Amino acid sequence: MNWTRQTVALLVLALVLMLVGGAGVAQGQAVRNPDTLVVVRFGDPESLDPAYAYDTASSEIILWHVYETLIFFNGGSTGAFVPMLATEVPSVANGGISRDGKTYTFKIRPNVRFHDGTTMTAEDVKYSLLRFMFMDRDGGPSWILLSTILGVETTRDDKGALDATLFNRANQAIRASGDTLSITLHEPYAAFLSIMAQWSMTINKKWGVSKGDWNGTAAGLAKLNNPAKPEDTTLFTQASGTGPFKLVQWDRQNRQAILERNTSYWRAPAKLNRVIYRVVEDFGPRRLMLQQGDADIVTVNRPEQSQVEGVPGVRIVDDLPQLVVTGLYMNLKIDTTGGNPDVGSGRLDGNGVPADFFADVNVRRGVAYAFDYATAIRDCNRGKATVNKGPIPNGMFGYNPNQPWFTTDRARAEAAFREARGGQIWNNGFKFTVAFNSGNTTRQCMAQVLKANVEALNPKFKVDVRGVTWAQYLSLYRQSKLPMWIIGWAADYPDPDNFVTPFMHSKGTYGSAQGYNNPQVDKLIVDARNETDAAKRRAIYFQLDKIAFEDPITLYLQPSGLIVMRSWVRGWYNNPAFFGPYIYPMSKQ
Repeated sequence: MNWTRQTVALLVLALVLMLVGGAGVAQGQAVRNPDTLVVVRFGDPESLDPAYAYDTASSEIILWHVYETLIFFNGGSTGAFVPMLATEVPSVANGGISRDGKTYTFKIRPNVRFHDGTTMTAEDVKYSLLRFMFMDRDGGPSWILLSTILGVETTRDDKGALDATLFNRANQAIRASGDTLSITLHEPYAAFLSIMAQWSMTINKKWGVSKGDWNGTAAGLAKLNNPAKPEDTTLFTQASGTGPFKLVQWDRQNRQAILERNTSYWRAPAKLNRVIYRVVEDFGPRRLMLQQGDADIVTVNRPEQSQVEGVPGVRIVDDLPQLVVTGLYMNLKIDTTGGNPDVGSGRLDGNGVPADFFADVNVRRGVAYAFDYATAIRDCNRGKATVNKGPIPNGMFGYNPNQPWFTTDRARAEAAFREARGGQIWNNGFKFTVAFNSGNTTRQCMAQVLKANVEALNPKFKVDVRGVTWAQYLSLYRQSKLPMWIIGWAADYPDPDNFVTPFMHSKGTYGSAQGYNNPQVDKLIVDARNETDAAKRRAIYFQLDKIAFEDPITLYLQPSGLIVMRSWVRGWYNNPAFFGPYIYPMSKQ
């Protein structure tokens, strides 16, 4: 339906006009700084600690560049692997995977050195895995290993107290002996090698302990577990990994991170001597840096794409497959402690919303039917996205293409809002904020579309749109401060469990931030994770897809990707599992 298309078109046009720069086109340039690759984007990393970082801006820097994993993806495949810090990929045939599918044994590569010159051992790998599991900060990645190895989602009980008995179990499940490391899972899990390809980042235990990091014992867990802030971890801004690049500096004031080539790397040294990640939130300066050759790769949102098309010396690779779902999240339990500007008055008086505003399913359905999906796809994503019927990406095992889903329907949207809270919402009106991360004009555009759609239903409905810096954005949504927000989910590993858990589980990254707690959903997710019969597992995921529609908390879009770079960049290739460009094979010519 097009009932708000004119209003939305004007908003989108205004956004594009703000972004257009006036710089001329420079031509005939020689390769700038041929030994240095400059990546310019709009999001600061949250942390460089591999056990804390759970955002693409952080992982893009450290994963496989500073820290390496036991195995790695083979080229562009998400399901085939090659050895990295292990000498071979475990299989049943080579004895690396037990017959019952529960124990994985990795032979650790000899003579691999950390950046400080010490030799990596199986004990370093074990220490890194345990550290990853027991840091377990709120909304962090630790559940990935906790759920598969121990069968739990968190190291803490419902009151937030650390369960120290889990350490003994983990210490038995992960064993280092000589040059081998074995990991015994709680239950067989087919995607475990995919997890190891991304989440077995290995740090230098001796170096870390010397810096005041966790000492590897149960007694030190209380200090390690659930740090209050990113900067509370020892490895927040320092590193000693095995990767092809060393961390030189993360300059938070000037918003850049610098890596330099590891000349003692166990493989052939990287072709590039230096990699610089810079944060520039406004597109105009990013475009100018690309045009003049001061940036080699820049982040370009869909509304900005036309402004880099046809620029001499610039290459655009479009329609890249991604394991990414973008969500519009509704918070069922907004934290209003100490005041919250995004909920206005905090009451249902036409000037705000109460903390449980979205707890009414009819409010959520009203939003779901109001949103103009076609305009959001056409204008905000340039047609490069599709509506997703639940959290599992279309095309992945467990996605149900026949699942009924929301369409833009003004009559249904009005009916849902009229029914919500016995008519109070329709009669009183409301005001709340939809947030996006500053610099992401695609999400800004989607927020403006939502604003126009909802406000068109009733003159008493008011929706503000607010941009927030990336680090603050992550902190606010994890604290449940935001009534609504827009953010993507890039797969930790290619399996449907990695989508239903963060989106729908009560302890999941987004589900917990939204205050969503459905015991039936939690049980179904665990049942599907442990189910070995493919047909039964698919049926469980179809049931979860149905619940995602009947009890909506999130609206889903599935975008395709693009990358914009100078044509002198060589060696880049795409893998849907990558969080950013894999720099090791890249060069400039």
